Amino acid sequence: MSLLPKRPYNQIGLDRLVRLKWLEQTASLFLAGNKAPTVKTTLQEHLQGAFRSNNTKIRGSLGKTITILMRIWVRPPRELHCLQREGLKLLSRLPREDHIAVHWGMAMAVYPFWGNVAAHVGRLLRLQGTAAASHVQRRIREQYGERDTVSRAARRVLRSFVDWGVLKETPEKGIYTAGLSLAITQVELIAWLLEAFLHTRPNGSVALRTVLDSTSLFPFRLSPISAAHLVAVTGRLDVLRHGLDQDLIMLRTESLPAVKGGGS
Repeated sequence: MSLLPKRPYNQIGLDRLVRLKWLEQTASLFLAGNKAPTVKTTLQEHLQGAFRSNNTKIRGSLGKTITILMRIWVRPPRELHCLQREGLKLLSRLPREDHIAVHWGMAMAVYPFWGNVAAHVGRLLRLQGTAAASHVQRRIREQYGERDTVSRAARRVLRSFVDWGVLKETPEKGIYTAGLSLAITQVELIAWLLEAFLHTRPNGSVALRTVLDSTSLFPFRLSPISAAHLVAVTGRLDVLRHGLDQDLIMLRTESLPAVKGGGS
């Protein structure tokens, strides 16, 4: 087992509002067999109404948003091609209401910043039932640096969470409560989400118990699964017994081809 490729885990990358319907459209276009340039052009046509303005800064946001959408489902980093391929398969056969979990996992894997913001939100919701944007931003700045760009990116991820329905705004500005809570029982989806989570970790390994209970997956309730069951349903994870009662799961480093149609 070799080391995972070096990735910029400490970079933000995602600093735009990402609507769930936009990711769904991106994945649907790619699943329909469209090449990357066609997907990009179609997104530009369909999304430009949301960014139409005489303000060039707002118009520039359209291009940045499409870059994020394309990177999540069409042109992910090379080491995520297997995850992308299996995620698209899940989208093609899962009920629409379960798609949110797949989009969440892929967004988190491509942009670990998404998962870090989620982890702080989920922790606050678990402790006190609400999450204050100011508290989340403070924790994120402690990780990424005291910069306005960090706070701004965190705000946009929080807005995305509201758009996805996993957070709800309260009458008190900047205070959120939990929204959607989805039970995940399909073994293949659980295994895929665990794989996505591992891609957010620099060392690519974590205790199984930790990931099943992770606050970065706060909108989802994952059914318990044994390490043996994980190995049985996916060939992309390894399990290592650690101590008497703890299983570590880790990524295998085999590389499968990218999805056909992903060329530029």
